[in-house]
Amino acid sequence: MIKSTIRDVARMAQVSISTVSRVMNTPDSVAESKRNRVLEAIEKLQYQPNSFARGLIYKKSFTLGLLIPDIENFYYTGIIRGMQDACIKFGYSLMICNTDRDKDRLLSYIDTFHEKQVDGIVFASDVLYPEYYEKLVRTKIPVVLLSTYSDEYDIPCVEIDDEAAAYDAVKFLIELGHQEIGMIGFNHDNSISGPPRYEGFVRALTEAGLERNVGKIRFATHRFEHAYGAAHELFTDYPELTAVFCVADEFAMGVISYLKDRNVLVPGQVSVVGFDNLRMANMFIPKLTTIAQPIYELGYRAAEKLHELATTGNVSVLRERMAHKLIVRESSREK
Repeated sequence: MIKSTIRDVARMAQVSISTVSRVMNTPDSVAESKRNRVLEAIEKLQYQPNSFARGLIYKKSFTLGLLIPDIENFYYTGIIRGMQDACIKFGYSLMICNTDRDKDRLLSYIDTFHEKQVDGIVFASDVLYPEYYEKLVRTKIPVVLLSTYSDEYDIPCVEIDDEAAAYDAVKFLIELGHQEIGMIGFNHDNSISGPPRYEGFVRALTEAGLERNVGKIRFATHRFEHAYGAAHELFTDYPELTAVFCVADEFAMGVISYLKDRNVLVPGQVSVVGFDNLRMANMFIPKLTTIAQPIYELGYRAAEKLHELATTGNVSVLRERMAHKLIVRESSREK
């Protein structure tokens, strides 16, 4: 079957090629009678515009790139879903690259995005090292940071207030009557959210006069099994703990599994609070008390902000913070 062209549509609808193009891109600019003839011709001919040709005309690829550090992390499924829905709204395809927190791989993906002439890049949940920034600047591709930020460079970002969210989680445990509180955190060396979440932990303890707990922290590296091992270290050193704040839901699940394997009741003997509010947080037993990030909305807003930057050259808000929320479920109780 021969594929229909834009000329075929124009001929059938008895309009110019430019009118067909305007119906596809700015339909409100075309008179209703002509617009209806074009839409009818498109349907009859089953016409699909050639994206490559479209890119040559408009000097755009109608593609956005997303750099994420760990595609196996369930957090990014919500981010991707939000971005995808926004891309559909604005007429983009989405190209996803998993960096695995490898610098060389990330830099090579920036080159790939440049070669593919993507219209913009969302850089998610990683530290913006100078070499990343310098390469991004050289490509001249618009960039938005997601769940990360840069004090050094004026790059638009969408995030939550990690310090305030962690503070709210630990303050909640203190208000439940817990005074022996530990933490499972991210390693600070290669984490953008690890330090501020630790700072929120420290601020809540200090305000309550519980500074003795500040050192009761062990670090994990993004996975359930790492948190399981960190929980073993934490409770071996501090068996008196009655509550643990975890900087990720997957960490909270690892801690609870460790405690269950040692016949420690959650929340009967130890309360556990997570962070993210992944879909699994409401499926896990016990259901997780956690800090909810607006994960879908973060992804959607990042794509929306990138579209604004790519089409106008500017954004209305440079550093945008979305609201978090404490969700109380079964993994926490009064001391």
